[in-house]
Amino acid sequence: MTVSCVILDIGGVLEITPETGWVQRWEDRLGLPLGTVHERMHDVWRAGGVGSISERDVHEQVSARLGLDVPLAEAFMADLWAEYLGTPNEELINYVRGLRGSCRLGILSNSFVGARERETALYHFDELVEQIVYSHEIGIEKPDSRAFEAACGGLVVRPENCLFIDDLAVNVEAARAAGMQAHLFEDNTRTVARIAAHLDAGPVASGHLSPREPL
Repeated sequence: MTVSCVILDIGGVLEITPETGWVQRWEDRLGLPLGTVHERMHDVWRAGGVGSISERDVHEQVSARLGLDVPLAEAFMADLWAEYLGTPNEELINYVRGLRGSCRLGILSNSFVGARERETALYHFDELVEQIVYSHEIGIEKPDSRAFEAACGGLVVRPENCLFIDDLAVNVEAARAAGMQAHLFEDNTRTVARIAAHLDAGPVASGHLSPREPL
């Protein structure tokens, strides 16, 4: 059966995630030059994004590399998660909730180890869509084409019948290169209109891909 599908990113789309300046505040607090936290931690952040390190190991590396005791390391990580999780984009979430039953729904997110547990507890994304593909669980990040293949494959849908929503142009272009339709998230109004147009058009019955769209 040929069906339409909508797959969304989380951070910057389903979550509103402005920069909070937490890293610079910690560098100021610890008397570290600007950029030191990223310099010391970038490989740990990368490992957390593809699931090659555990949460416990992340905490241990934060303590060791930044010279923090356990309470300070926990406070540091709490600030990280506060920016990471942001606040829910209620308008878009409510719209997507209303789509259930009319199309296949999924999430594809570049994530960090521990994200599923926290986002499930706070935002119940597992109840919003049929499938969530997290980079830290599959070991692959967007814009790698395999991430989009995993999202479509898990929902058993053809890429050309999927509309992918992301706030980063590089991921939108990568989704299109993988055969999907895609939309750059800028605001809820345009995104809702694009999703509605996608669903009104219906699934592609032939093997031909839809024309490329502008960002």
